[in-house]
Amino acid sequence: MTRFIFIIAAAALTGCGVETAGTAATAAALKKQELEQSKKTVVQAQQKIGQAMEQVQQSQQSREASGQ
Repeated sequence: MTRFIFIIAAAALTGCGVETAGTAATAAALKKQELEQSKKTVVQAQQKIGQAMEQVQQSQQSREASGQ
């Protein structure tokens, strides 16, 4: 009888471990997805900054050409 209770308890604890591992894997997958999205956002922001800098330079060149 004691052995049977021990086997049941071990099985229950093993089930908890599997659930915890599954939860950790899901959380890791979500973090990876967030990281990838953040990288895309950074790249997009850098592109927009580059475009804005080009516009400023073009505007400055136009003003310099008009002044001469």
